[in-house]
Amino acid sequence: MITRKNFLKHASVLAAGSLLPLNISGDLFNRFNGQKITILYTNDTHARLDPFPENARRFAGLGGIARRASLVKKVRAQEKNVLLLDGGDVFQGTPWFDVYGGKVDLELMTEMQYDAMVVGNHEFDRGLEGFAEAAQKAGFPILASNYLTRNTPMHPHVQRQIIKEFDGFRIGIFGLGIQFNGVVDPKLYGEVISQDPVSVARRGVESLRNFHYCDYVICLSHLGFQYQNGRIDDITLATSVEGIDLIIGGHTHTFLDEPVIIENPSGKKTTITHMGHSGVRVGRIDIDISGIGQYTAIQSRYYIIDGQS
Repeated sequence: MITRKNFLKHASVLAAGSLLPLNISGDLFNRFNGQKITILYTNDTHARLDPFPENARRFAGLGGIARRASLVKKVRAQEKNVLLLDGGDVFQGTPWFDVYGGKVDLELMTEMQYDAMVVGNHEFDRGLEGFAEAAQKAGFPILASNYLTRNTPMHPHVQRQIIKEFDGFRIGIFGLGIQFNGVVDPKLYGEVISQDPVSVARRGVESLRNFHYCDYVICLSHLGFQYQNGRIDDITLATSVEGIDLIIGGHTHTFLDEPVIIENPSGKKTTITHMGHSGVRVGRIDIDISGIGQYTAIQSRYYIIDGQS
């Protein structure tokens, strides 16, 4: 196991994946000429703070939060405007969670300067009191727009949305947690109420676009990529809600080598991306905002976290 003392020591990563040019439209002004936003993201890390053992059947030797931290530090040294986001299910999966209940994960993510995460279903695994105890270690926003948390221990630790600004370019970020039915034990979520993600997303996008004047909108989603049983997923969200530029998803442990591009109700494009699970990959999307009146390109890649240089 890694120690906190050694957490941010030098560790190397091997960059992998292809560079994919994608056309995205939006409303920009020439004040953004020459700018770029880099978005790094993880999902479903599941308390995998150490690399997988070398004798593991899958992902042998891959992962490890110290290596992820090294990568993030390297990218921040290279790029001016960087966002670091997570698609939920930070909790559950290794003895780190069994012993510390998520506190160490959130403390180390704070040291990495995450900008936000969404609540995953496993964030309820120790009930609302357990979540609240761990969330005190989070020095970054935890988002869930569709969860009504008033009068619960969760309430002080969850926000609906945030806004990040880079040289006048405003990015609105909101979170959607999975619907509880059949996924989370009622004893664990208590008095928290899960609302319809689609209707909540529509209201959230309207607020971010028209009230907060955001140029770009990101949804951190723990709904899951795609289902066949009628449950709301990221595909449904993208096809039902206009105004979302990027969905960073989680829950279904889907490894997408390339983002999926969906036409939303306005006729514009919504990008969906997932990075599997356990922190063996870190995703990256670069938004080119140098054009006037449109996003000229999105470039997408991922890094395999394997400890080689």
